[in-house]
Amino acid sequence: MNGVKPKGIVVFSGGSAANNLVDVFKTVRENKKGSLSYVIPISDNGGSSSELIRVFGGPGIGDVRSRLVRLIPDDPDHDDSEKAAIKAFFNHRLPKDKAEAKQEWIQIVEADHPLWTNISNAKKELIRSFLNFINFEILKRLRPSSTFNFSSASIGNLFLTGARLFSGSFESAIYLLSSICSVPSHTLVLPAINTNFTHHISAGLSNGTQIAGQNSISHPSIITALEGQSPPSEHEETEMHDRIEDANLPGSLPTLRKQYITFSKSDEEDLPAKIERIWYINPYGQEIRPPANPRVVEALKECQTVIYSIGSLYTSIIPSIILKGVGEVLSSPSIRHKILILNSTNDRETGPSSSPFSALDFIASIAKAGAESRGFMGEVRKGEFRAYVTHLIHLQGLGTPRVDKEELAELGIETIRVYGRRVDGENYLRYDEKALVQALEVTMGRKGPGVERSRRNTLEG
Repeated sequence: MNGVKPKGIVVFSGGSAANNLVDVFKTVRENKKGSLSYVIPISDNGGSSSELIRVFGGPGIGDVRSRLVRLIPDDPDHDDSEKAAIKAFFNHRLPKDKAEAKQEWIQIVEADHPLWTNISNAKKELIRSFLNFINFEILKRLRPSSTFNFSSASIGNLFLTGARLFSGSFESAIYLLSSICSVPSHTLVLPAINTNFTHHISAGLSNGTQIAGQNSISHPSIITALEGQSPPSEHEETEMHDRIEDANLPGSLPTLRKQYITFSKSDEEDLPAKIERIWYINPYGQEIRPPANPRVVEALKECQTVIYSIGSLYTSIIPSIILKGVGEVLSSPSIRHKILILNSTNDRETGPSSSPFSALDFIASIAKAGAESRGFMGEVRKGEFRAYVTHLIHLQGLGTPRVDKEELAELGIETIRVYGRRVDGENYLRYDEKALVQALEVTMGRKGPGVERSRRNTLEG
């Protein structure tokens, strides 16, 4: 041994989509014998997180919680019923019906619920103490104008919020949940911003439209009004929200103060135009430039490989890249491999369907975000794309984004096509895990410099 510390891997991702690849990244990390860091955005203001943000403020924690719980190790040689119980507990959501949800929450807090089965007394009482704490904080904030809605609430999100409020530290809350979930020390879940405050994002479209709030960017906004009445004006809506006693600042944007507990992830309407830019805003809609979590910058400085995982480009990946301090390190040649795992399909953010994003569009967006992190605005020259993306791994088939290999090769970006598989009921391809592991390892040099990119067991037939 030469005493050189193995370089780590940093994965930029959101929540649910990249959770499907956790075992892939775990295998690659084990073979490289280094560290693995997940960088997760905290700007999500949809789902049950929206109610926690409305009442308590603070970051959007849903994606952080889901990754920590997904990282609970599986031991095929042992029947570890407690780990399975903890995973089920922190992933559990209360019923959609408001009254039923509150009743089930009381059962959980009072330890009178089947979810506690197979969780040891020591861990049960530790977990329950933070659930009791958040329950007490909810009761303290109860007002005639504002009551907490437990509908579809995530128990893991409630626990993580309780731990953050109790300790006064988001980082400490993550450490506590990591410990309970037995997440290995070589694997870190790092929020893009280490904060006790809410950070929202805004999108600028090519037609000049601006959309405030991640949920409004990712999912169609539904305007509701009584029959025969017009929806309230922004001024009327602001005044209406100002009469509600919650964690939001008076006069702040109504779209950032609404409850987005229920929405559809499947019924997506096209945006009126393509997204051109993402930026952070304060509660009044003004642009701000927050710095990245120092631990994220540190992880990037110590890594050899960066992976941009599958997921929503503009709400899962870009919000972490545009933060101050990230682009400078990302563009450094000290990071040898900068790998984009291309989505198998375009979504609302990378449409519209009449003009879907190509692989080059994905890469251009990442490069532009990296440049903006460094303070450079405007378009980035194609010749500079390779500073942020050196390799592209992709699928090929009906509905997959177009990949122009010749053009990418001229830019110095290597492409690797891997096997895909279809799951019954889904209209898109999924990555084959074994093929993706091999593609990543070949790219990162595990097989040596002489490996060809057209290995039969890597490429789609």
